[in-house]
Amino acid sequence: MRRTAFILGSGLLSFVAFWNSVTWHLQRFWGASGYFWQAQWERLLTTFEGKEWILFFIGAIQVPCLFFWSFNGLLLVVDITGKPNFISRYRIQVGKNEPVDPVKLRQSIRTVLFNQCMISFPMVVFLYPFLKWWRDPCRRELPTFHWFLLELAIFTLIEEVLFYYSHRLLHHPTFYKKIHKKHHEWTAPIGVISLYAHPIEHAVSNMLPAIVGPLVMGSHLSSITMWFSLALIITTISHCGYHLPFLPSPEFHDYHHLKFNQCYGVLGVLDHLHGTDTMFKQTKAYERHVLLLGFTPLSESIPDSPKRME
Repeated sequence: MRRTAFILGSGLLSFVAFWNSVTWHLQRFWGASGYFWQAQWERLLTTFEGKEWILFFIGAIQVPCLFFWSFNGLLLVVDITGKPNFISRYRIQVGKNEPVDPVKLRQSIRTVLFNQCMISFPMVVFLYPFLKWWRDPCRRELPTFHWFLLELAIFTLIEEVLFYYSHRLLHHPTFYKKIHKKHHEWTAPIGVISLYAHPIEHAVSNMLPAIVGPLVMGSHLSSITMWFSLALIITTISHCGYHLPFLPSPEFHDYHHLKFNQCYGVLGVLDHLHGTDTMFKQTKAYERHVLLLGFTPLSESIPDSPKRME
């Protein structure tokens, strides 16, 4: 017990020391550049004075969409052409989408555009008056670095809870066939289908978990822009079908698309608590569910069993 307490205590102290060091250096950088960004923000406020809703529209909708389509545009080149070859080596489900079905892809892109234009845009537009009533998102002072980190942590936790339970609900037979089955048409997902879903699912399970955090916190537009952009990039990575070096592992959600009844969440915390990742933990995919820090594909260093592909 003493040895365990000593190891845990030493580990905790080391982590706190490391965290304080990292945040101190980042805070110095943030502070040094803070005056520059504050000046640019005030210039934008002057330009859009009296029309802050346009600024909100640009920051909360157009910028995140630009990140989403830029990143997915690059992935689509690989999905459609299979080139460059070195990226194709990192494919999780080997032999799937090589190349992707063009008819199925065009249909999916049309659905994604519909969801963005007819669901996402209106929801974000309706978010603006509520945020302005709670705390003006276009207020003059930018958030501090530590405040943004706190917001990011809260956004992530809220998204994990809301997404996990709404996602599990959509897997109930009552809702799955009519709503969620559309998203699971892709058993081997690609990045752009992260938003390929029934409109009801897109509103309840994709948009709502991301919107609630900024609404609860009364966040600044700069925080909202960064959060929405980050959320879209992360969900794209989770669906991209490639376990690329130095990017978060997509093995967890890729396994969900493969098996349907495992790995419902984003972080995996609630899956662990509810036992909805027990099958996943018995697979090679679980062993590969790490940050790849080299250039050797994990499918090569940790291959599936030759007797049973998992």
